[in-house]
Amino acid sequence: MLGISEKPQPAADLIKEGTDATFMKDVIEASREVPVIVDFWATWCGPCKTLGPMLEKAVAEAKGKVRMVKVDVDRNQMIAGQLRIQSIPTVYAFWQGQPVDGFQGAVPASEIKKFIDRLTALTGDGGLAEALEAAEQMLAEGAVADAAETFAAILGEEPENAAAYGGMARAHIAAGNLDQAEAFLTAAPAAISKSKEIEAARAQLNLARQAANAGPEAELRAAVAADPANLQARFDLAQALHAAGKVDEAVDELLDLFRRDRDWNDGAAKAQLLTIFEAMKPTDPVVLKGRRRLSSMIFA
Repeated sequence: MLGISEKPQPAADLIKEGTDATFMKDVIEASREVPVIVDFWATWCGPCKTLGPMLEKAVAEAKGKVRMVKVDVDRNQMIAGQLRIQSIPTVYAFWQGQPVDGFQGAVPASEIKKFIDRLTALTGDGGLAEALEAAEQMLAEGAVADAAETFAAILGEEPENAAAYGGMARAHIAAGNLDQAEAFLTAAPAAISKSKEIEAARAQLNLARQAANAGPEAELRAAVAADPANLQARFDLAQALHAAGKVDEAVDELLDLFRRDRDWNDGAAKAQLLTIFEAMKPTDPVVLKGRRRLSSMIFA
């Protein structure tokens, strides 16, 4: 597979006017080196006048990782007919001579960026790191389907990419597909099954299943207030707090439980803390502070 040069290319080389006669060269053959976006448009099409410049801007910003060919359907009816273009604007992306992605209608700039991020993930070159970063950003912003598509594209190039595999599992979890996430993690290739990314996804899955069965936070707070020595109520409250997104409070509750009785329920407080820490980024302030406090109690 050919890599893609990081050297910026002039916009004139990245964006071309395509015709029936040049489609094979400009799109099919060119897509064996770099993904090619084809914008099917017409002069009378209002949405095309909005989408076209947005596409061109995004392609220029990709600095050679994708190219673009504009095809006027009125002047090039043969190729439009072969690809069954029924409405415009229609956008297709070609890679290795085949259509791999596309959309119809005008879309916002944010969607165009995600579209291009998915294409750069297909190239298998240095763009993978950027695609992973983009997929994680999508997941953080709640664009679960887009993140899953990007993770899947990366795995299509590198089936044993632990970061993408773990990301795909977390996308299933975010979508509420816990059984699918579990099956996906169970099927992880042996080479990456013990990686930190896969273990983090497993920890997130365990916490998600707990959240589905978490008790009412208010009732558990009342139970702990009524009987501070009720360690089961404290543990259940920690689970309810975590399920509500109050991770720092959940960690505090578990640390207090550990301080009161580190051996309770076969060390359940410590185990739950480690599960929470494993599911989060190692540099998260909650993790750093929590690990320090746990260590100080263990070695006190």
